[in-house]
Amino acid sequence: MPIRGFHSKVVLAGAGPGDPELITVKTLKYLQTADVIVVDRLVNHSLLNNTKRGAKILFVGKEGGNANSFSQETINDLLVSEAKLAKLVLRLKGGDVSFFSNTVAELETLVANNIAFEIIPGVTAASGAAAYAGIPLTARGFSNSIRFLAYTHPEQIEDGQIRELALTDDTLVFYMSSRTLPFLIDRLLENQISAEKWVAVVEQATTPYQKVFASSIEDFVPEFSERRFKSPSLVIIGKVAKFCKKFQWHDPRDNDENFFPSVDASFFTTAKVA
Repeated sequence: MPIRGFHSKVVLAGAGPGDPELITVKTLKYLQTADVIVVDRLVNHSLLNNTKRGAKILFVGKEGGNANSFSQETINDLLVSEAKLAKLVLRLKGGDVSFFSNTVAELETLVANNIAFEIIPGVTAASGAAAYAGIPLTARGFSNSIRFLAYTHPEQIEDGQIRELALTDDTLVFYMSSRTLPFLIDRLLENQISAEKWVAVVEQATTPYQKVFASSIEDFVPEFSERRFKSPSLVIIGKVAKFCKKFQWHDPRDNDENFFPSVDASFFTTAKVA
């Protein structure tokens, strides 16, 4: 329907954690029909082979510690400017749009500019990483609940919360926390976390370069202290994490490279012509 004199719509959709076949049918349809696709860093670029002829592809990646990352304000402005050209804009995010994504900031901007939008879920990293590592996130007798967390700023997590996390039987799934993981494990051990708990780090989950590093929580830091986990990495802590030793089925290549490219210094745009 007309929006203040122009037709426009922004679709915010999750592309899944890496395997291109994990994209939803609905997102794929929008990928095939959108005029503009605004793409996060953690999106498998092979998906962009499905765009229509003439579609504009804008890469707006973010990467911790990379000065070339795009600010959220820049992305917000870009969505508005492209939508106001009476175009269908697909905002393609890695994983799911509702898990540790700046979706609210983009929605606020769209609402403020009276631009129609739609939200499409995707396979989040927790589901993809757990499945491809052979880890059921809940299992009778092991865990009945899951908590999705981040440990990017340890100083913001109070000791009382750490103690509660150490004592719960819930499966703990930490996003964006592999760099601070040794400090997290130390705090959990100080708060008497059960020796039955395991830690599994799933690196570049569901991609051909996936790797899983797992051990008991007491042995994890000594065993993997020299490993600098690649981005993205997901951390699973709980009794269920040990299942990866028995049920891991995904057989990726023996490759220690980065599957997702770093954010480039230039804002580059491509138009599909064939």
